[in-house]
Amino acid sequence: MADASPVIVGIDNGGTKNNVTVLDAGGAFLIDHMIELPSAVTEGPGPAIAALEAVFVHGLEVTGLDRSRVRAVGLDTPGPASADGVISSKGATNFAMPEWWGFDVRGALEQRLGLPVVYTNDGNAAAMYAHYAHFGFTAAHRSSVAAIVGTGLGGGVIESGNVVGGAVGMAGELGHVHVPMDGLLEPDQPMPQCNCGFRGDAESVASLTGIRQNLLPYWLTRYPHHELAALPVADAAKALRGYAERGDEMARKVFEQQAMALGRLFTIAANFTDPHAYFVGGGAVEAAPDFRDWFLATVAQHVHLRDEQREVAEIALVPDLDMAGARGAAVAARNAFPF
Repeated sequence: MADASPVIVGIDNGGTKNNVTVLDAGGAFLIDHMIELPSAVTEGPGPAIAALEAVFVHGLEVTGLDRSRVRAVGLDTPGPASADGVISSKGATNFAMPEWWGFDVRGALEQRLGLPVVYTNDGNAAAMYAHYAHFGFTAAHRSSVAAIVGTGLGGGVIESGNVVGGAVGMAGELGHVHVPMDGLLEPDQPMPQCNCGFRGDAESVASLTGIRQNLLPYWLTRYPHHELAALPVADAAKALRGYAERGDEMARKVFEQQAMALGRLFTIAANFTDPHAYFVGGGAVEAAPDFRDWFLATVAQHVHLRDEQREVAEIALVPDLDMAGARGAAVAARNAFPF
């Protein structure tokens, strides 16, 4: 008899691509590699919802599964958005068109597919996957905090295996938590500014935007003859990790400040949530092993825990980050619609 057990489809929506996965009743992901199709978000809600349906269908085709077996769909997108998947009226980098502002992306996809859709923002989805991949069968009895370093600083808080969403879905916005800058910045280094309007929050340091706008312009004044000084700052910021991997002194100083900021952020988290694990993901850890290990060790050096916390807490990497969003969205949907 053919297997008719239910499955969950997880979709990670991005600025240019949608990624899909399928989670079976035994907790296994049936797609072990990136499967992407264009997201069409810059064309507006209509084409974008059609693109989400297309990647949903493609995921089923790749796994050879019939649509009737789908129990629910997990969807994640970048924010800001409400807990129910309504894009913020202030817009966002990925949803810059006015047609997106206040748009119910979850509800629109649910209506299009005729299936339950569970929404999670992309940082929370990655945090969810890191939690379940790390803890396995004990995930429902553990807590964690994840920081995802990218263009901005995303993240999420997981408690007893579930995302902490907050009143309007904006809990876990770790990038906009203020961290102490005393001892992190050089004596003559300007206070970093974030695009959100804050000064001295974690994202203003620990993000590609923080490197481009705040850290690299300062450090190039200290190393005026560095090769990167000849490049436009945006290009230099993107190239910086390669230099850090090769042990370049200036590049390591920039990433040391990022690691310090993450350590201080986790120290704050320790006093609010006291989690079992702290996860780091993003470009800084998707790097050469020597650099990745140095970066994670530097983060750990600046996480100040009580002895009792240190005995049980772990600091680890987010695994399979390219697929973490879709997989975390699938796990969130499974939690909402258990098999």
